[in-house]
Amino acid sequence: MTHPFYVYGSYGFAAGMIIAVIAWTWIDGRLRRREMAALEASGIRRRSQRAPEGKAK
Repeated sequence: MTHPFYVYGSYGFAAGMIIAVIAWTWIDGRLRRREMAALEASGIRRRSQRAPEGKAK
């Protein structure tokens, strides 16, 4: 085995890990948006969402 084998192998491994983290983040974001849509459809609202004008604290 030669030196370039290890260098290219490590770059390939790093690139693979970066792609995996990007894919994981993207998939998880889609799942969280689905969960938020389901919660909002069931009537649960975010705390950061502004209260209706008649129900101000």
